[in-house]
Amino acid sequence: MHNPRCKSLIIFIQLVSIIGFCHHVIGIRGEDNNTSAVKVDVGIILDLETDVGKVMHISILLALADYHANTSRGAIRIVPHIRDSKKDDVEAASAAIYLLKDVQVQAIFGPQMSTQTDFVIDLGNRVKVPIISPATSPLLTVKENPFFIRGAVPSSSQTKAIAAIVKNYNWREVVVIYEESPYGTGILPYLTDALLEINTFVSYRSGISPSANDDQILRELYKLKTMQTRVFIVHLQENLASRLFLKAKEAGMMNSGHAWIITDVLTSLMDLVDTSVIESSMQGVLGVKSYVPRSNELDMFTKRWRKRFREEYPDMDQVELNVFGLRAYDSITLLAEAVEKVGTTAVPKLKKPDTRETLTDLDALGTSEVGSLLIDSIQNTELKPGLSGDFRIVDRELQPSPYQIVNIIGKGEKIVGFWTEKDGISHKLKMNGKTAKTNNKQLGVIIWPGESTIVPRGWEIPTIPDVFKEVILSLPYAVPYEFIPFPIAHSPTSQNYDDLLHKITSKEYDAVVVVPLRSDDRKNAWIFLKPLKAELWIATGAFFVFIGFVVWVLEHRVNKDFRGPKRKQVGMIFWFSFSTLVFAHKEKITSNLSRFVLIVWVFVVLVLTSSYTASLTSMLTMQQLKPTITDLNDLIKNGEYVGYKKGSFVKDVLTRMKFDSSKFRSYSTLEEYNDALSRGSKNGGIGAIVDELPYLRLLLNKHCRKYTMVGPTYKAAGFGFAFPKGSPLVPDVSRAVLKVIEGETMNNIIQKWFGNETDCPKRDGMATASSLTLDSFKGLFLIAGVSAGSSLLLFFLIFLYQNREILVTDDSIGKKLCAIAKVFDLMRDNSNSMSKKPSKGNESLTATVFAESEASIEMSPNLPLQSPEIGISDGLGESPASEGFSTTEPGTPVHETMSGTIEER
Repeated sequence: MHNPRCKSLIIFIQLVSIIGFCHHVIGIRGEDNNTSAVKVDVGIILDLETDVGKVMHISILLALADYHANTSRGAIRIVPHIRDSKKDDVEAASAAIYLLKDVQVQAIFGPQMSTQTDFVIDLGNRVKVPIISPATSPLLTVKENPFFIRGAVPSSSQTKAIAAIVKNYNWREVVVIYEESPYGTGILPYLTDALLEINTFVSYRSGISPSANDDQILRELYKLKTMQTRVFIVHLQENLASRLFLKAKEAGMMNSGHAWIITDVLTSLMDLVDTSVIESSMQGVLGVKSYVPRSNELDMFTKRWRKRFREEYPDMDQVELNVFGLRAYDSITLLAEAVEKVGTTAVPKLKKPDTRETLTDLDALGTSEVGSLLIDSIQNTELKPGLSGDFRIVDRELQPSPYQIVNIIGKGEKIVGFWTEKDGISHKLKMNGKTAKTNNKQLGVIIWPGESTIVPRGWEIPTIPDVFKEVILSLPYAVPYEFIPFPIAHSPTSQNYDDLLHKITSKEYDAVVVVPLRSDDRKNAWIFLKPLKAELWIATGAFFVFIGFVVWVLEHRVNKDFRGPKRKQVGMIFWFSFSTLVFAHKEKITSNLSRFVLIVWVFVVLVLTSSYTASLTSMLTMQQLKPTITDLNDLIKNGEYVGYKKGSFVKDVLTRMKFDSSKFRSYSTLEEYNDALSRGSKNGGIGAIVDELPYLRLLLNKHCRKYTMVGPTYKAAGFGFAFPKGSPLVPDVSRAVLKVIEGETMNNIIQKWFGNETDCPKRDGMATASSLTLDSFKGLFLIAGVSAGSSLLLFFLIFLYQNREILVTDDSIGKKLCAIAKVFDLMRDNSNSMSKKPSKGNESLTATVFAESEASIEMSPNLPLQSPEIGISDGLGESPASEGFSTTEPGTPVHETMSGTIEER
């Protein structure tokens, strides 16, 4: 048992067992039996506050899990260090510095925003650490940044696909609507060049700020609506794009005749756009997006991805996997394979700078010894097949895949074709990504905005001539027509109306004079009610009744004028209050509280009556005012300046009417008209405007209070439908014109474009004095209400205090209220006789009034006998007791001293 050899054998067996157990454990963990797994730190910078950031986050986690699940790759273990940039450039920079300095990562995936990526790329170049970014801005170039690898297709690669769509429909002008940010502006030069190659011109660039409100977006859309181009290319992110299309629908720009094309990012993220927006405001839109071939691997991965997303974000609505998530998966997989190619030896940390000087965070970063090896391994490689398709990196840049062309219909999209740089547009695509060998170079059937299958021609005349259309519809036969714009610029050498008249013979048009308005008002039998708005009348009447009631309460017990039969008392409430309107009340007020209330109320009445009088006087006086000018002869006689529209024939008409040409002033817009008329001839403006009727109706529609039209209306050769002499259409069109003008159709057209003239506060453009509103007197009513209410409250508090012996009895509440009401209804005599003993004739009164009180007092013998009312006179006139105040010394017994006779109540 104690042999040393036995002990040594036992120890040897135990040691072998321990070694075997450790070897078994290492085998279970999947690590190399000969060496430990080498850890490689990789930084991940994402905007986890965005849906796209969350999509890429889940894809990256699954990519690493799939890589580590492969037992043949147990020698390398990639450790992700995920940081949230919170949609902020500074946060992204801070995260990158932390990962490079403190964690010493060997590569960084991200950031996803272009503005964040720019600075991180500079850090990567300095530290020699590869930066793989999913940012799409073409402004980020790989040529100038040797450690930058583009893990996304730049937005510039889609411009030729968009240009191919434009060329397919022979559109010669387009409008580009872009986001005013580095994301939005980066595509503009590439898109313009691509369109110029097909002889298409960008007629206008409409920049919309991400912070723009709905009104600003709507104003910009109305501005676009005034232009002729009806083809719009939209390069916005999903949130801003949703608001744009909602307002485009409101502005009537999602109707037939319009064409909308959205770019790759928005088309790929349509699942993030609210379904109601798609169904109501995006029907018929065309979009381009990267083509992702379907496969069994992709379907299986999508199921895994959805399950992991619900686990990581259980409180969030389900978001669908998109191409950005697939490319993030492929990028991380490619990076892991590159790390494996570099070697399985221990990956060294960043080499620190050899200096003893105090270093900043940037100077202390050091450099990577394996970054160059990783770049060489990644810069020309291919992941085939990747989940996003052929994921091929050439010269550190991801190569674009074919583009899908989709048509937004219903809640989703319909594939109508494909585009590749080699073969252009095609209707179908082979499964290997190459264009199908077919002669069909056209897209499939497209449903355009307005549920139309007719291809938009790409332009329209901004102002729709409804009258001409109604005339053509009134003809007894069909007449095809086309609107051809005849531009009239505001320069001496440009075309004008005379040039148009030289081509065809016109009929007639209307011209009229517009002048500034002094004021006018129609006679009205009820005009005396107009100075005050209805709510002010109601509030004033209510306060009259309220003040009358307050004064009655305060005076009822001490003033004979406020006593008597019930009918008399109710009448007194209304009479006394309303008599203050003309200060005709003759009743004497004895209570100081009543006097306080009346002082305030009389002041309110004074302000109300003064304001009413001033407003009514203004209204009645303005009835006598007339327009400043009633005829063109007044303008000539007074030497007034006259305005007209630039390029108009009106100038020649005025010259023939013997106007002095030096008094002419031309203007271009309605705003200029308004400014000139407001200043008048003496202040650099004009005294009147002579112009064609439709333009003047537009001016009056905006400024109906300031101006009016005066006659006569002059006939000249202007607005009308002109045909060559001898045209067979002339008699039929003339009859159709009369039919339209004499019927209700013309009135409907005028109301549509110029509004209802009766909508102006005063018809015919006449201005009027505005009625006074309750808002102008809220302060006065507040003061009157507070003063009256506080006086009433103070009176009741004192009254209840003086009669507190009634309140402390054990009687029911009903009996107490009856007793209080009887005491309140008693007349209190404030004369000197109140200190005398009551006469025999009054003894019965005293006994009768307090019969109920005595019963209560008998039930509470410990209570001191007190009178419900205290009246003391010092012989010097009315005492404070008349106001309900007690002058009795504390503790002094008070006895009933009441005199007088019963009055009729």
